[in-house]
Amino acid sequence: MTAEATIRGVSRLRIGDSAPDFALPSVDGVVHSRSDYAGMPVAVVFSCCHCPYVIAWESRLNEVAADYAGRATLLVINANDHIGDRLENMQQRVTEGRLVFPFLRDETQEVARSYGASRTPEVFALDREHRLLYHGAPDSNYQDPGGAVPYLRHALDAALEGRTPSVPETPSVGCTIKWRAS
Repeated sequence: MTAEATIRGVSRLRIGDSAPDFALPSVDGVVHSRSDYAGMPVAVVFSCCHCPYVIAWESRLNEVAADYAGRATLLVINANDHIGDRLENMQQRVTEGRLVFPFLRDETQEVARSYGASRTPEVFALDREHRLLYHGAPDSNYQDPGGAVPYLRHALDAALEGRTPSVPETPSVGCTIKWRAS
């Protein structure tokens, strides 16, 4: 691991790396793992309940999950150690937003650390072999859905077609993950 691939002691996935597996509970108690979706592209999105960037992108992420259902999977993970990100807050977001993607809780923050996540929302799109294909923001503009370049959709399309997306990495835009004090 090079120094540039490590951020504050957290390993960071690089394009082409195999993504770590995990087993995390969703808000309804069902445990999901990356390996449950063998042979299928997966987008792992680190998120939360209160960040204004998450709220701005949430409906677009929900649309991606619905549009790619059966072809690719969106797994949204909340690793935040913040009072507004408790299980009851997550359940409320799912109900209010009519969210169709599994909203998972990373209580130990181990999964976020293993991916090198630092922001919410932060996208890690994986190909059919679950290697990192795209990392960054869901799209190019959280404020303007109509004018945004849909990076996540482009990455999932590329994964489904067995090719590399034209934009494999963008800056992650959003709130920082709230880490537990060591």
